[in-house]
Amino acid sequence: MTDERAVLVMAKAPRPGLAKTRLAPMLGDDRCASLQSALITRAVAVATSVAPGATFVAFDPSDARGELAGLVPPGVELLPQRGGHLGERMAAAVTDVYAVHQGLLAVVGTDIPLLEARHLRDAFAALAGGDDVVLGPAYDGGYYLAGMNRPVPSLFDIALQLWGGPDVLAATVARVEADGLRCRLLEVLRDLDTPEDAVALAAEPALPSALRPLLSGPVAVSPGGSSRG
Repeated sequence: MTDERAVLVMAKAPRPGLAKTRLAPMLGDDRCASLQSALITRAVAVATSVAPGATFVAFDPSDARGELAGLVPPGVELLPQRGGHLGERMAAAVTDVYAVHQGLLAVVGTDIPLLEARHLRDAFAALAGGDDVVLGPAYDGGYYLAGMNRPVPSLFDIALQLWGGPDVLAATVARVEADGLRCRLLEVLRDLDTPEDAVALAAEPALPSALRPLLSGPVAVSPGGSSRG
């Protein structure tokens, strides 16, 4: 095993009506697209600060290369996502990265505004120290980071119906541990999917200044909460 580090960012194109759709009732489609652009820029900046020569962005849909190219610095490799559900797309993107990279790999999304370089460094330190898998838990029951020191086929091999639900993290931990792998959990962070998330993150002093104006404005949060479907 080599200690060479790479970061893979999974990113949806910042198109109105496609990006951050659960925030559209609060922000509107155009502002959601602008928010997604800022989130991509932020995630890639964090990634390149830790793995400046080995940052990859897997984008969706497959015709969005030009849109993503305008948001990432030179040297970041763009890869079209392949597959159906999120697990298949992450597994395919990891396969594509390992075709050209050997060593430690951290996979992150773009919807964690409070993600910092230290979270990636903590993940890589755990992997270099002997853990097989590192996961960053999200408050919604999913995870914001998946780290590995080699390809781990079981990492994304959970039941199809679980993807997008509140049991993704628990099922993933159970799956990799059933294979006898050591799994380390990082700090819990909030992702940005719903109006409730936006309200909570807007109140965070650590929210990046570039994102704060995009989360301001009329708030429409139902008393019973919103669906995560």
